[in-house]
Amino acid sequence: MRFTIFQDTAIGARAVNQDRMGYCFSRASLMMLVADGMGGHVRGEVAAQLTLQACAAAFQREAQPRIADPAAFLDAALRAAHRDLLRYQAQHRLPEAPRTTVVACVVQDDAAWWAHAGDSRLYWLRDGRIVSRTRDHSKVQSMVSLGLITAEEQENHPERNKVLNCLGSPYEPTVEITTRARLQSGDTLVLCSDGFWTGIPEDGFAAAFARGPVALTVPALVKRAVDHNGRIADNTTVVALTWESSESVEDVPTLSSLDLPDGAVTTTISFSQIEDGGPEPALTDEDIERQIAEIQKAIQRSGESTPGGDA
Repeated sequence: MRFTIFQDTAIGARAVNQDRMGYCFSRASLMMLVADGMGGHVRGEVAAQLTLQACAAAFQREAQPRIADPAAFLDAALRAAHRDLLRYQAQHRLPEAPRTTVVACVVQDDAAWWAHAGDSRLYWLRDGRIVSRTRDHSKVQSMVSLGLITAEEQENHPERNKVLNCLGSPYEPTVEITTRARLQSGDTLVLCSDGFWTGIPEDGFAAAFARGPVALTVPALVKRAVDHNGRIADNTTVVALTWESSESVEDVPTLSSLDLPDGAVTTTISFSQIEDGGPEPALTDEDIERQIAEIQKAIQRSGESTPGGDA
Protein backbone atom coordinates (compact mmCIF):
# COMPACT_ATOMS: atom_id res chain seq x y z
CA MET A 1 0.00 0.00 0.00
CA ARG A 2 1.14 3.55 -0.76
CA PHE A 3 -0.63 6.57 0.66
CA THR A 4 -0.21 10.06 2.05
CA ILE A 5 -1.88 10.70 5.40
CA PHE A 6 -2.08 13.59 7.84
CA GLN A 7 -4.03 14.32 11.01
CA ASP A 8 -4.58 17.50 13.00
CA THR A 9 -6.76 18.81 15.81
CA ALA A 10 -7.49 22.14 17.49
CA ILE A 11 -9.27 22.83 20.75
CA GLY A 12 -11.33 25.68 19.25
CA ALA A 13 -13.15 27.84 21.80
CA ARG A 14 -13.65 24.97 24.26
CA ALA A 15 -11.89 24.44 27.59
CA VAL A 16 -11.05 20.78 26.84
CA ASN A 17 -10.34 18.89 23.64
CA GLN A 18 -12.70 15.90 23.72
CA ASP A 19 -11.87 14.78 20.18
CA ARG A 20 -9.50 11.92 19.50
CA MET A 21 -8.00 10.82 16.17
CA GLY A 22 -5.58 8.22 14.90
CA TYR A 23 -4.66 5.62 12.35
CA CYS A 24 -2.84 2.31 12.23
CA PHE A 25 -1.68 0.08 9.41
CA SER A 26 -0.27 -3.34 8.75
CA ARG A 27 1.45 -4.52 5.59
CA ALA A 28 -1.86 -4.86 3.73
CA SER A 29 -4.55 -2.96 5.67
CA LEU A 30 -5.07 0.47 7.19
CA MET A 31 -7.62 1.89 9.63
CA MET A 32 -8.42 5.54 10.41
CA LEU A 33 -10.64 6.88 13.19
CA VAL A 34 -12.08 10.11 14.52
CA ALA A 35 -14.12 10.11 17.74
CA ASP A 36 -15.86 13.20 19.13
CA GLY A 37 -16.55 12.87 22.86
CA MET A 38 -19.94 14.35 23.59
CA GLY A 39 -20.18 17.49 25.68
CA GLY A 40 -23.04 17.63 28.14
CA HIS A 41 -22.23 14.09 29.27
CA VAL A 42 -19.58 12.86 31.68
CA ARG A 43 -16.01 12.38 30.49
CA GLY A 44 -16.46 12.76 26.76
CA GLU A 45 -12.72 12.65 26.16
CA VAL A 46 -12.59 9.29 27.95
CA ALA A 47 -15.29 7.95 25.63
CA ALA A 48 -13.33 9.05 22.57
CA GLN A 49 -10.05 7.64 23.86
CA LEU A 50 -11.54 4.29 24.89
CA THR A 51 -13.18 4.00 21.47
CA LEU A 52 -9.89 4.51 19.65
CA GLN A 53 -8.14 2.05 21.95
CA ALA A 54 -10.79 -0.65 21.46
CA CYS A 55 -10.68 -0.32 17.68
CA ALA A 56 -6.88 -0.20 17.51
CA ALA A 57 -6.61 -3.32 19.69
CA ALA A 58 -9.05 -5.13 17.40
CA PHE A 59 -7.05 -4.04 14.35
CA GLN A 60 -3.80 -5.32 15.83
CA ARG A 61 -5.42 -8.70 16.48
CA GLU A 62 -7.09 -9.12 13.10
CA ALA A 63 -4.93 -7.35 10.50
CA GLN A 64 -2.71 -10.39 9.79
CA PRO A 65 -1.92 -8.67 7.51
CA ARG A 66 -5.42 -8.20 5.99
CA ILE A 67 -8.79 -7.87 7.67
CA ALA A 68 -10.79 -10.92 6.56
CA ASP A 69 -14.13 -9.07 6.41
CA PRO A 70 -13.73 -5.29 6.82
CA ALA A 71 -17.45 -4.54 7.12
CA ALA A 72 -17.96 -7.14 9.85
CA PHE A 73 -14.76 -5.98 11.54
CA LEU A 74 -15.92 -2.35 11.73
CA ASP A 75 -19.31 -3.34 13.11
CA ALA A 76 -17.78 -5.60 15.75
CA ALA A 77 -15.06 -3.10 16.72
CA LEU A 78 -17.47 -0.21 17.28
CA ARG A 79 -19.87 -2.39 19.24
CA ALA A 80 -16.97 -3.62 21.38
CA ALA A 81 -16.06 0.02 22.05
CA HIS A 82 -19.67 0.69 23.07
CA ARG A 83 -19.50 -2.17 25.57
CA ASP A 84 -16.22 -0.79 26.93
CA LEU A 85 -17.97 2.51 27.67
CA LEU A 86 -20.77 0.76 29.54
CA ARG A 87 -18.17 -1.24 31.45
CA TYR A 88 -16.34 1.98 32.34
CA GLN A 89 -19.60 3.40 33.70
CA ALA A 90 -20.11 0.36 35.92
CA GLN A 91 -16.52 0.28 37.15
CA HIS A 92 -16.57 3.95 38.12
CA ARG A 93 -20.18 3.99 39.37
CA LEU A 94 -21.12 6.85 37.08
CA PRO A 95 -24.72 8.01 36.57
CA GLU A 96 -24.26 7.43 32.83
CA ALA A 97 -21.61 6.12 30.48
CA PRO A 98 -19.29 8.48 28.63
CA ARG A 99 -20.54 9.01 25.08
CA THR A 100 -18.93 9.69 21.75
CA THR A 101 -19.69 9.89 18.07
CA VAL A 102 -17.27 8.06 15.81
CA VAL A 103 -16.31 7.48 12.20
CA ALA A 104 -13.93 4.69 11.20
CA CYS A 105 -12.53 3.51 7.87
CA VAL A 106 -10.59 0.45 6.71
CA VAL A 107 -8.59 0.59 3.46
CA GLN A 108 -7.10 -2.47 1.78
CA ASP A 109 -6.91 -4.05 -1.68
CA ASP A 110 -7.56 -0.66 -3.36
CA ALA A 111 -10.94 -0.34 -1.63
CA ALA A 112 -12.41 1.35 1.43
CA TRP A 113 -15.09 0.38 3.95
CA TRP A 114 -16.37 2.81 6.55
CA ALA A 115 -18.75 2.98 9.49
CA HIS A 116 -20.11 5.75 11.68
CA ALA A 117 -22.40 6.54 14.57
CA GLY A 118 -23.47 10.14 15.12
CA ASP A 119 -22.36 13.22 13.22
CA SER A 120 -18.65 12.60 12.75
CA ARG A 121 -18.27 12.36 8.98
CA LEU A 122 -16.32 10.70 6.19
CA TYR A 123 -15.97 12.43 2.82
CA TRP A 124 -14.78 10.53 -0.27
CA LEU A 125 -13.23 13.00 -2.72
CA ARG A 126 -12.14 12.56 -6.34
CA ASP A 127 -11.08 15.11 -8.96
CA GLY A 128 -12.27 18.11 -6.93
CA ARG A 129 -15.73 16.75 -6.13
CA ILE A 130 -17.46 14.84 -3.34
CA VAL A 131 -18.15 11.28 -4.50
CA SER A 132 -19.93 10.39 -1.27
CA ARG A 133 -20.20 11.33 2.38
CA THR A 134 -21.82 9.85 5.45
CA ARG A 135 -25.23 11.09 6.58
CA ASP A 136 -25.44 12.39 10.12
CA HIS A 137 -27.44 10.63 12.77
CA SER A 138 -28.84 13.91 14.03
CA LYS A 139 -32.11 15.75 14.47
CA VAL A 140 -31.43 18.27 11.71
CA GLN A 141 -30.43 15.54 9.23
CA SER A 142 -33.74 13.83 9.97
CA MET A 143 -35.50 17.13 9.30
CA VAL A 144 -33.66 17.47 5.98
CA SER A 145 -34.56 13.90 5.01
CA LEU A 146 -38.23 14.63 5.78
CA GLY A 147 -38.15 17.84 3.73
CA LEU A 148 -38.81 20.07 6.74
CA ILE A 149 -35.67 22.15 6.19
CA THR A 150 -33.12 22.45 3.39
CA ALA A 151 -29.56 21.17 3.54
CA GLU A 152 -28.38 24.79 3.64
CA GLU A 153 -30.66 25.61 6.57
CA GLN A 154 -29.26 22.80 8.70
CA GLU A 155 -25.84 24.47 8.87
CA ASN A 156 -27.14 27.24 11.15
CA HIS A 157 -30.12 25.49 12.71
CA PRO A 158 -30.33 25.98 16.52
CA GLU A 159 -30.68 22.21 17.03
CA ARG A 160 -27.86 21.13 14.73
CA ASN A 161 -25.87 19.69 17.67
CA LYS A 162 -28.58 17.23 18.75
CA VAL A 163 -27.24 13.76 17.98
CA LEU A 164 -29.61 10.78 17.78
CA ASN A 165 -27.04 7.98 17.79
CA CYS A 166 -23.71 7.43 19.52
CA LEU A 167 -21.57 4.98 21.43
CA GLY A 168 -22.12 4.85 25.19
CA SER A 169 -25.86 5.55 25.30
CA PRO A 170 -28.18 3.17 27.19
CA TYR A 171 -29.37 1.85 23.81
CA GLU A 172 -27.50 -0.34 21.36
CA PRO A 173 -25.97 1.98 18.76
CA THR A 174 -26.84 1.93 15.09
CA VAL A 175 -23.57 1.34 13.24
CA GLU A 176 -24.08 2.45 9.64
CA ILE A 177 -21.64 0.76 7.28
CA THR A 178 -20.63 1.55 3.70
CA THR A 179 -19.02 -1.41 1.98
CA ARG A 180 -16.26 -1.71 -0.58
CA ALA A 181 -15.82 1.64 -2.29
CA ARG A 182 -13.30 1.08 -5.08
CA LEU A 183 -10.51 3.67 -4.83
CA GLN A 184 -8.57 5.27 -7.65
CA SER A 185 -5.12 6.79 -7.38
CA GLY A 186 -5.49 10.35 -6.10
CA ASP A 187 -8.74 9.73 -4.21
CA THR A 188 -8.85 11.38 -0.78
CA LEU A 189 -10.74 10.14 2.28
CA VAL A 190 -11.46 12.72 4.98
CA LEU A 191 -12.65 11.72 8.45
CA CYS A 192 -13.63 14.65 10.66
CA SER A 193 -15.57 15.85 13.69
CA ASP A 194 -18.43 18.31 13.38
CA GLY A 195 -16.13 21.12 14.50
CA PHE A 196 -14.32 20.70 11.18
CA TRP A 197 -17.13 20.21 8.70
CA THR A 198 -19.24 23.04 10.11
CA GLY A 199 -16.36 25.40 9.38
CA ILE A 200 -15.75 24.32 5.76
CA PRO A 201 -18.77 24.99 3.49
CA GLU A 202 -19.71 21.84 1.60
CA ASP A 203 -19.82 23.55 -1.79
CA GLY A 204 -16.10 24.27 -1.45
CA PHE A 205 -15.06 21.23 0.59
CA ALA A 206 -13.60 19.08 -2.19
CA ALA A 207 -11.92 22.03 -3.89
CA ALA A 208 -10.20 22.97 -0.63
CA PHE A 209 -8.54 19.56 -0.45
CA ALA A 210 -7.60 19.64 -4.14
CA ARG A 211 -5.23 22.57 -3.63
CA GLY A 212 -2.31 20.45 -2.45
CA PRO A 213 -1.16 17.37 -0.54
CA VAL A 214 -2.99 16.63 2.70
CA ALA A 215 0.12 17.40 4.77
CA LEU A 216 -0.28 21.02 3.65
CA THR A 217 -4.03 21.41 3.28
CA VAL A 218 -5.12 19.79 6.56
CA PRO A 219 -3.42 22.22 8.99
CA ALA A 220 -4.59 25.21 6.95
CA LEU A 221 -8.18 23.93 6.82
CA VAL A 222 -8.29 23.19 10.55
CA LYS A 223 -7.28 26.80 11.21
CA ARG A 224 -9.81 28.01 8.65
CA ALA A 225 -12.61 26.02 10.30
CA VAL A 226 -11.76 27.36 13.77
CA ASP A 227 -11.59 30.92 12.45
CA HIS A 228 -14.90 30.49 10.60
CA ASN A 229 -16.71 29.26 13.73
CA GLY A 230 -15.15 31.93 15.93
CA ARG A 231 -16.37 32.17 19.52
CA ILE A 232 -18.49 29.02 19.17
CA ALA A 233 -15.74 26.93 17.57
CA ASP A 234 -15.93 23.32 18.74
CA ASN A 235 -12.99 20.94 18.93
CA THR A 236 -11.86 20.61 15.32
CA THR A 237 -10.30 17.34 14.18
CA VAL A 238 -9.50 15.67 10.87
CA VAL A 239 -7.62 12.67 9.48
CA ALA A 240 -7.14 12.74 5.71
CA LEU A 241 -5.59 10.16 3.40
CA THR A 242 -4.76 10.31 -0.29
CA TRP A 243 -4.51 6.90 -1.93
CA GLU A 244 -1.63 6.31 -4.34
CA SER A 245 -1.27 3.63 -6.97
CA SER A 246 1.99 1.76 -7.36
CA GLU A 247 2.61 3.74 -10.57
CA SER A 248 2.26 7.14 -8.89
CA VAL A 249 5.42 9.22 -9.21
CA GLU A 250 4.22 12.52 -7.76
CA ASP A 251 6.86 14.26 -5.68
CA VAL A 252 4.97 14.23 -2.39
CA PRO A 253 5.89 12.42 0.83
CA THR A 254 4.26 8.99 0.64
CA LEU A 255 4.06 6.23 3.21
CA SER A 256 4.44 2.62 2.17
CA SER A 257 3.61 -0.52 4.13
CA LEU A 258 5.84 -2.71 1.95
CA ASP A 259 8.64 -2.94 4.49
CA LEU A 260 6.39 -4.03 7.36
CA PRO A 261 6.67 -7.73 8.23
CA ASP A 262 3.50 -9.78 8.51
CA GLY A 263 2.00 -9.30 11.96
CA ALA A 264 3.53 -5.86 12.51
CA VAL A 265 1.28 -2.82 12.99
CA THR A 266 2.24 0.86 13.02
CA THR A 267 -0.12 3.15 14.95
CA THR A 268 -0.49 6.73 16.14
CA ILE A 269 -3.12 5.70 18.72
CA SER A 270 -2.04 5.94 22.34
CA PHE A 271 -2.76 3.07 24.72
CA SER A 272 -1.91 5.11 27.83
CA GLN A 273 -3.78 4.19 30.98
CA ILE A 274 -6.84 6.29 31.78
CA GLU A 275 -6.72 7.26 35.44
CA ASP A 276 -9.44 5.90 37.72
CA GLY A 277 -10.12 9.33 39.13
CA GLY A 278 -11.17 10.87 35.84
CA PRO A 279 -10.25 11.49 32.22
CA GLU A 280 -6.71 11.62 31.01
CA PRO A 281 -5.34 15.16 30.69
CA ALA A 282 -6.25 16.91 27.46
CA LEU A 283 -3.43 17.34 24.97
CA THR A 284 -1.85 20.75 25.07
CA ASP A 285 -1.16 22.66 21.86
CA GLU A 286 2.54 21.82 22.37
CA ASP A 287 1.73 18.09 22.67
CA ILE A 288 -0.32 18.19 19.48
CA GLU A 289 2.33 20.13 17.55
CA ARG A 290 5.02 17.69 18.71
CA GLN A 291 2.98 14.66 17.58
CA ILE A 292 2.25 16.27 14.22
CA ALA A 293 5.94 17.09 13.74
CA GLU A 294 6.89 13.48 14.49
CA ILE A 295 4.37 12.20 11.93
CA GLN A 296 5.60 14.68 9.31
CA LYS A 297 9.19 13.53 9.84
CA ALA A 298 8.14 9.89 9.47
CA ILE A 299 6.32 10.70 6.24
CA GLN A 300 9.33 12.59 4.87
CA ARG A 301 11.71 9.75 5.76
CA SER A 302 9.42 7.22 4.08
CA GLY A 303 9.10 9.38 0.98
CA GLU A 304 12.88 9.62 0.69
CA SER A 305 13.61 5.92 1.18
CA THR A 306 10.68 3.95 -0.23
CA PRO A 307 10.35 3.30 -3.96
CA GLY A 308 6.72 2.21 -3.75
CA GLY A 309 4.85 -0.74 -5.16
CA ASP A 310 1.95 -3.03 -4.45
CA ALA A 311 1.49 -4.80 -1.13
